[in-house]
Amino acid sequence: MQQATFDSEGSRIRWTEVPGAEPVRVYLHGLGSMSAVYHAHIAARPELAGRRSLFMDLPGHGISDRPRDFGYTLEEHADAVAAGLGEAGVAGAELIAHSMGGAVAIVLAHRRPDLVSRLVLTEANLDAFPPPTAGSSGIAAHEEDAFVEKEHARVLRAVGPLWAATMRLADPRALHRSAVGLRRGSEPVMRTILEGLPVDRVYLQGARSGELAGRARLEATGVRVVTVPGAGHNVMFDNPDAFVAAVAAD
Repeated sequence: MQQATFDSEGSRIRWTEVPGAEPVRVYLHGLGSMSAVYHAHIAARPELAGRRSLFMDLPGHGISDRPRDFGYTLEEHADAVAAGLGEAGVAGAELIAHSMGGAVAIVLAHRRPDLVSRLVLTEANLDAFPPPTAGSSGIAAHEEDAFVEKEHARVLRAVGPLWAATMRLADPRALHRSAVGLRRGSEPVMRTILEGLPVDRVYLQGARSGELAGRARLEATGVRVVTVPGAGHNVMFDNPDAFVAAVAAD
């Protein structure tokens, strides 16, 4: 386990690491998740083995610290990841990022282009104010204190055992603030940033999730959109073969 300070209070972002060749692959998780849980089985596949790989947990999640006074906006998450990559001596990394982690990766590529050479995004949030059915919208609909004191336990029961297994390890206040930050989006918004990034960009959409909004425009700007058969939001679990193929196709 490695760590780096990301705020003035000495809070640390942490990650587990597998040694290997460059360029580095950095795996980022979604809201209420953990990177190793969602991606270690992918990085271990023969097609991807042998590369240096970092499984980084965003602030408030997993093994990273959860400071009470941190904002947990997309920009702040991105800056924390940048601090981790700086400590790890990483530049020009491939970011393999899921859901909220994908939004963070897009913002990071915008703020610190020196750190990112490629994006593989799995159902990343591209727009502010996602539909009410989105997990982040359900969490952000509550006031912070009400969520922490009352709604958190209900949400853990409602999301099912797979997501709850990692969500229960996230700090409830950090979870809520991250959801609010994700719902607010970035400036410029993530979709606009993604369309203009001068790096290789792949977007994985689970077929069971429906058609990706704005797909034609994304493809017109050079984003390779892949619809993954038999998969929903968690493509890396539902169709790992297709997920590995997308990551390996560099």
